[in-house]
Amino acid sequence: MFYKKVMLSGAVTFLAACGGSQLAVEEGADEHGFTAPTEHTIRANQAVADKLPIADQSDFDDAARGLIASPESLVVTHPETGETVWNHDAFAFIDGADAPASVNPSLWRQAQLNNQAGLFKVTEGIYQLRAFDLANLTIIEGDKGWVLVDPLTSKETAEAAINFAREHLGEKPVTGILFTHSHIDHFGGVDGVLQYAADDVRLVAPVGFMEEATSENVMAGVPMQRRAGFMYGRYLPRSPRGHVDTGLGKEPPFVGSIGIAEPTDIITETGQTLVVDGVEIVFQNAPGSEAPAEFTFYLPKHKAYCGGEVVSRNMHNLYTLRGAKVRDALKWAAYIDEAVHMFGDAEVYFGTHHWPLWGSENIREFMYAQRDMYKYLHDQTMRLASWGATPNEIASQIQMPETLAQRFASRGYYGTPMHNSKAVYQGYFGWYDGNPANLHPLPEADAGLKFVEYMGGADAVLEKAQSDFDNGEYRWVAQVLNKLVFAEPDNNAAKALLAKTYDQLGYQAESGPWRDVYLSAAYELRHGAPEEGVSLSNALELMRAIPRDKFFESMAARLDPEKIDGKTTKVAFTFTDLGESYTLWLSNNVLHHKTGKDDDVDAELALTHALFLKMVTGEAGIRDTLFGDDLQLSGSRLKLLALLNAIDKPDGTYALVTPE
Repeated sequence: MFYKKVMLSGAVTFLAACGGSQLAVEEGADEHGFTAPTEHTIRANQAVADKLPIADQSDFDDAARGLIASPESLVVTHPETGETVWNHDAFAFIDGADAPASVNPSLWRQAQLNNQAGLFKVTEGIYQLRAFDLANLTIIEGDKGWVLVDPLTSKETAEAAINFAREHLGEKPVTGILFTHSHIDHFGGVDGVLQYAADDVRLVAPVGFMEEATSENVMAGVPMQRRAGFMYGRYLPRSPRGHVDTGLGKEPPFVGSIGIAEPTDIITETGQTLVVDGVEIVFQNAPGSEAPAEFTFYLPKHKAYCGGEVVSRNMHNLYTLRGAKVRDALKWAAYIDEAVHMFGDAEVYFGTHHWPLWGSENIREFMYAQRDMYKYLHDQTMRLASWGATPNEIASQIQMPETLAQRFASRGYYGTPMHNSKAVYQGYFGWYDGNPANLHPLPEADAGLKFVEYMGGADAVLEKAQSDFDNGEYRWVAQVLNKLVFAEPDNNAAKALLAKTYDQLGYQAESGPWRDVYLSAAYELRHGAPEEGVSLSNALELMRAIPRDKFFESMAARLDPEKIDGKTTKVAFTFTDLGESYTLWLSNNVLHHKTGKDDDVDAELALTHALFLKMVTGEAGIRDTLFGDDLQLSGSRLKLLALLNAIDKPDGTYALVTPE
């Protein structure tokens, strides 16, 4: 995820970044507009505390075990812009405090565990740096230096982590890097550690890593990142009524320099073994589990198993709220079962998030529970679907068995049984539930107008919604008021009550992402959508590795047919420094591309790859560039301009909870 700014404190900062009229601050609200938890929310959260062994300290003992040093302050800034890349200090309000009524006590417990920052000794020869980023950075001692596992999201956070380790463990070269999978928080900070790399450093990744790591955000990048802002609470204050945790870790860095490095070794099959700087590593290839390209691995000398993100100390996402292809729960469960049988003698488990676990019996029990969790979600979703239950009905009915529900490592801090069951349904049946009323419904704004009319008008809807709000029926109130807001986007009374409703849903959520999306929706209703959009300028190193054809595919998906209707333009892009050419042409208002340059193009644009990336990121404007001296243009400049001007340039500032 790439963002231009991070908002960590204060309503003033947030308001400066957002547009639209602001709603009046209600009595009892905090400085950011969040209202107080209601008695219904207080009772709901207390019921969670009563049901779970919240006082159990075993996880806290494990999370603190092996602590070598904790930083007195952990704030990382960008060396050039001065922007805050990482601010762990902002979460100090969580340490040692009882769960406030505005936070689900189970999530609060997870947030306290994820708050423990520092350098830890996992076992002899293995160390971890935690809470320097969303993910962990693991160090394995080799014969000559360090083999690292997952160098975090940004160059700045990775550099802060490795320097903290060098301060306390000594200065050793980086002799190897293992990228467990293709998500950015596990490779994006590689440049921060490569400065200490040995000449013969080895970079190990699962098969498909480069393609998956570089392509995920190209086609669907803008809406995915816009939604990620909600999922991770980008604009929320770090406070008891704001963002407290993602469940997986504190949060991703929203700014920072993002890079990638080409692997030297690719893991293609389970059982493949490498020796990196004297460290024997046995791999399990697990594509299509938590990531399209992923592996776990075992260290026989240490009897230590790294589960990557195939196993973690929470229920993971079969579908992630930022938007992604659904993951296969059955395949995921099978990988965990395979890992137990392959590495069942492990005496240490460590992951790329959270804290380790010790003892073979504990580890096997933990992994079997993780396996059963995903298979239960799969099997029970399909059982209920076989009786005709819809995705919403399944999500409301599915209950985890008590043997799993009482295990904190199986709780829905990140994924949830509710939306994961919908992912299973979608994987088999898609979006359509079989009811023709849902085959081609009216758009939200049109449906909202009819709904409000049928309900007797806005005042009648508000009166009923207020009554149901007072009775604690927040899920229903949110559905009703969403219709009214889409019918009447300027109805401030409706927006204010809907925002209050989202407050309560957020306060009750056990899942960090659910809490953040509810509270982000409340924030946006009160203060408007962000004025600043998505910036890719900090990700140039990553973008250099993206194949050029991926950008042309993205251009085709943003072509506005009304601006190019009936035209048959054909143009060529030639990258002078790469020796590559591509031909783009229009057919039936569809933009196609292929490698090579046709002889009959209307125009050819010859430019460097670096200049092309500046155009993609918006650092270089198209019109200014075309009339500049940094490229060569032959043929019809007007036809080329007409084509390029027909490509939409979304910036991610569109509204999510009000109609556009």
